[in-house]
Amino acid sequence: MPKAQLKAKIPGGPAALSAQHPDDEFRILAGHPTADGLLVILEIQTSDIEALIRDIDEAPWLPSYDLLHADEETLLIQYSVPFVPPPLRAVLNSENLPRFPLTIRNGWVISQITTSHERLSQLRDELDATGLTYEVVSVNQSTSPTDLLTDRQRRFMTEALEQGYYDTPRTCSLTDLADVLDVSKSTASVVLHNAEETIVKEFFAESID
Repeated sequence: MPKAQLKAKIPGGPAALSAQHPDDEFRILAGHPTADGLLVILEIQTSDIEALIRDIDEAPWLPSYDLLHADEETLLIQYSVPFVPPPLRAVLNSENLPRFPLTIRNGWVISQITTSHERLSQLRDELDATGLTYEVVSVNQSTSPTDLLTDRQRRFMTEALEQGYYDTPRTCSLTDLADVLDVSKSTASVVLHNAEETIVKEFFAESID
């Protein structure tokens, strides 16, 4: 069963916000269609939390949101929009399922989909009908879990391995690792957890499909 990586250029929404903050890491952790549109949970890793919150508060597409978590470098919000965005609608119409989290980088939404060749072809037709700019980055029969990590996640995990964070017994605590990476302990924990989640889910994907 092929695994495809796609990316789409989406005007407005969190993609537009990521274009304002190209060095920040945006991840849609969940997106649930409702009777009124779409309920979204968005996580952002940033180096300037004040500027990010200011731009979120001024974003015309986001009249309101619920703040779930905030610290010096991480923001987690929940919000609703009164429609299902065209790329997600295309995925659902082609009888595919989005695989969360979705990564957003500098205006591009990047997604991973495990599907059949027939449904991948249907997805291309649905995306063509939206008129959006998109690209099928890769189609593989199998994917290494580490290929799905962001550069930041890969750097954090590499450092954790080198420092002995994953050794038994550990020779490096989370606090020590955060100091080496020059980030807060909570940021180190979140980035590592997200990377570990991606690797574990990808490793066991075929056995639980």
